[in-house]
Amino acid sequence: MAAPAIELVGIDKSFGAVHANRNIALTVEKGTIHGIVGENGAGKSTLMSILYGFYHPDAGEIRIDGRSVQMRSPQDAIAAGIGMVHQHFMLVEPFTVLENVMLGSEGGALLRQGIRNARATLEAIARDFGLFVDPDAVVGSLPVGLQQRVEILKALYRGAETLILDEPTGVLTPAEADQLFDVLRQLRAQGKTVVLITHKLREIMAVTNRVSVMRRGEMVATMPTAEAAPERLAELMVGRRVLLRAEKETVVPGRPLLGARDLALEDERGVTLLSGITFEVRAGEIVGIAGVAGNGQSELMEVIAGMRPATGGALFLDGREIDLTGGCDAAAMRRIGLAHVPEDRHRTGLVMPFEECDNAILGYHRDPRYGSGWLMDRRAVEAKANQEIAQYDIRPPDCRLPAANFSGGNQQKIVLGRELERDPAVLVVGQPTRGVDIGAIEFIHRRLLDMRAAGKAILLVSVELDEIRALSDRILVMCGGRIVGERTPAASETELGLLMAGADRAAA
Repeated sequence: MAAPAIELVGIDKSFGAVHANRNIALTVEKGTIHGIVGENGAGKSTLMSILYGFYHPDAGEIRIDGRSVQMRSPQDAIAAGIGMVHQHFMLVEPFTVLENVMLGSEGGALLRQGIRNARATLEAIARDFGLFVDPDAVVGSLPVGLQQRVEILKALYRGAETLILDEPTGVLTPAEADQLFDVLRQLRAQGKTVVLITHKLREIMAVTNRVSVMRRGEMVATMPTAEAAPERLAELMVGRRVLLRAEKETVVPGRPLLGARDLALEDERGVTLLSGITFEVRAGEIVGIAGVAGNGQSELMEVIAGMRPATGGALFLDGREIDLTGGCDAAAMRRIGLAHVPEDRHRTGLVMPFEECDNAILGYHRDPRYGSGWLMDRRAVEAKANQEIAQYDIRPPDCRLPAANFSGGNQQKIVLGRELERDPAVLVVGQPTRGVDIGAIEFIHRRLLDMRAAGKAILLVSVELDEIRALSDRILVMCGGRIVGERTPAASETELGLLMAGADRAAA
């Protein structure tokens, strides 16, 4: 029998007091897609970083094709036939696809011949694996799904027989994720081995042959995917029973707390981004906005949150008309009872080098509770942060740790804790569970439903249709910067998908 593609034996790794990997054993058979699931912070990425040579294990052995190897650097991993596609892409955006693929493997000082050879090799790989991308396209101009395809091409160009993908769908829409799964199946059909790191059970069930579960640095189970049930995997990941679908109580909506009438937005070039946006969200109601990314949802949230001025229309907050065409700003919106959880926690939700306690008061730092003038009351700031750490189960429970050192799910909890604990009347929340593990998803959904039960108005934007349907009382669908329809959560994915594509049932 052929030796396994990868064997990890007794892998152990600590970072100070944090024991990230504990005596890990893992076997990945050739020509399979092997999933590794676990909560954020379970040690999955650390384990793969050891396999790829970024980290050195404190103990244990790595075997590739039955041979014991030392991974001192990524160059050693590449030489052993291992490629890695990182969660955050390692691409030079001003370069073309071909230039990115060649980078570091130029083939000598005479670039002209190297470019010709690389182009021919790239075309052959794209043809063999169905990974077609224009080699002369500038990477920064490509959508995220194609940028990820470039990362896979880079690995295959360097001769990878085993491909590691770390949370590959965290930045993809559901449609892009399905396209990625087709690529992975094609890789498997061509004899490649894939290790898929994820916390999304849908992906595991859809595409893997075997699945291993990690929890708090340990490998707790490995099984054929055909014998796995999502509920069982979730329980193994978290260490307790997990509700995979939010349980909503019946709430009778009250008066409108948030409303918009004919909201419009044009950019500096005069391009219409929003047109005729009219809706209302009542007390005790979650209104979901569904749509393909790039159809105005992000701009709508920014306008409502006071981050950019509208060019027309009106916004109403608890019966009060708000001028969004110039004078209003995000701080003013917070003062009158609107909280905002942005779509991108890294760019607009957190300051990554800041400590957790400083991020926990961003936007509210002028509150007299935290000091006056130039002087901050650090004791009060840290006390508030520690309170939210306990309430939102933020791990590790260290308010002096920089935000960049927390996992994605715990970063999201920092943002949610900061906004929800101010008891806003209205919450605008974008992609609340993007890049978040299953235990944190359950927690976040429960918090949003608790706000609904408390009579708050929530406007929810998400690319996850399952999330929209599970949480929302009503669903608005956006396409081309307009609201093109309203449906109940009972609407089928097909019906919602047609609206998202700009076609109603009659037209279809």
